[in-house]
Amino acid sequence: MYFSRLFIGLLFFAGTSMQAQFVTKHGKLHVEGTQLTDSKNSPVVLRGVSFGWHSFWPRFYNEQTVKWLADDFKATVVRAAISAEVGDRNYKDDPHFATQKAKAVIDGAIKADIYVIVDWHSHNINLENATLFFDEISKQYAGKPNIIYEVFNEPDEESWPQVKAYAEKIIKTIRKNDPDNVILVGCPHWDQDINLPAADPILGQKNLMYTMHFYAATHEKWLRDRTDEAIAKGLPVFISESAGMEATGDGPLNKKAWQEYIDWMEQKKLSWVTWSVSDKLETCSMLNTSASSTGNWKDEDLKESGKMVRTYLRSFAKNPEK
Repeated sequence: MYFSRLFIGLLFFAGTSMQAQFVTKHGKLHVEGTQLTDSKNSPVVLRGVSFGWHSFWPRFYNEQTVKWLADDFKATVVRAAISAEVGDRNYKDDPHFATQKAKAVIDGAIKADIYVIVDWHSHNINLENATLFFDEISKQYAGKPNIIYEVFNEPDEESWPQVKAYAEKIIKTIRKNDPDNVILVGCPHWDQDINLPAADPILGQKNLMYTMHFYAATHEKWLRDRTDEAIAKGLPVFISESAGMEATGDGPLNKKAWQEYIDWMEQKKLSWVTWSVSDKLETCSMLNTSASSTGNWKDEDLKESGKMVRTYLRSFAKNPEK
C-alpha cells in the first residue's frame, strides 16, 4: 500500500514537473525562415505577458511574480520592460537598479523554466546606455536558452535607416558575448511600420526577428495585412507587445477585435506578449492596486484585461495546437 501511494505520488510529481518544463522541452530557440523554432527544429509559439515599465512598477519585478505568471497564468514567456529614461530610477539615472530589476525577472524565468524577453523600453535612440546594458546582460547570461533580447521597444519618429543603424550596433555588442540567442528589432511608428524592415532587412545576421505591436481597438485589419505582406517577403515577426484596448492603453476592451488578432496570430504561428503587469488606473494594466507584489492574485485583484489574458494563456496551455 505504501509503495503504491509512493509510486502514484511520484507519477503525479513527474507529470506536473514535466508540464512546467517549457524551456527544458524546447531548448535554445532559433529562426528558420520566418518561423521561431525550437532545438528540434519544430515551430514554437511563445505566449505570455509583459511587465510594465520597471521604473514605475518595480514592486512586481521579482522571482515570485514570474513563478506565479508561469504556474497560474501558464505564461511561457515574460518580458522585462527596462525603462531607458522615463520614470523614477530609470536606467539613465540609476543603471544599477534598472539592471538588478532585469536580472530579477531573468533569474525568475530561468527558475520557472520559461523564456524571458529583456526589453530596452524606450521610444528614443540611446546608443551609449543601451550598449552598456546589453553588454552586461549578454555577458552574464550568454548561451542561456531562456534569453531573448529586444533592443528597442518602440521607435516613434525615428526613420528605419536610423533604427537599423542603431540595431546593428547593439546586435554587434550582444553577439560578442552571445552568438546565437534570438534578438528582436523594433520598427518605426511604435512598431507598426513593419513593411520598412521587410523592404530593407538587416543582413549578415542570424536569429533576428522584427517586432510588431498592436492594440486591437485602434489597429484594425490593415496592420495584420501589412504584417502578412512582410512575412510573405521573408521577414520573421514577433508580437512583443499587444492588448485589446485603444493604443493609449485605456478605453474599453474591443473583445471582437482582440479575438480576431488572437485567431490570426495562432493561425500564423506568431508568438505574442500582452501588456502589462502593472496596477495603473487604466485598462491595459492587468492588476488592481489590491494585487500583491509577489503573485498569489485572486480574481478581484485582476482587471478584465488580466482575466482575459489569463483565460487565453490557460486555454492554449491545455490545447497548444488549438
